[in-house]
Amino acid sequence: MESTRQKKVSRLIQKELADIFLRNNKELAPGKLVSITIVRVSPDLSFAKVFLSIFPSTNQNEVLNTYKEHIPKIRFELGQKVRTQLRIVPEIAFFIDDSLDYIDNIDKLLKS
Repeated sequence: MESTRQKKVSRLIQKELADIFLRNNKELAPGKLVSITIVRVSPDLSFAKVFLSIFPSTNQNEVLNTYKEHIPKIRFELGQKVRTQLRIVPEIAFFIDDSLDYIDNIDKLLKS
């Protein structure tokens, strides 16, 4: 169960990362639409799991690896944005959110 503080911090991180992704998407993932679906923050607020939805879903792992390579830069930019609200900028880990593909698969199975 997430505390109220965890929920607030995860929403803040999601909002600020979305802004960073919007500005840097052309260099990190050209031709792809990358959105942040969920951010899960650890109870001590030192670690954040960020789930990304990538469209079109081809070459998702390449895009994910590109974002993983740029974690220090992204974390620095995040720190610049949230330095007045958070004392510690959490470590970030990116994961692919495949729930849309799962829903697509279920729809296809139900239709056949």
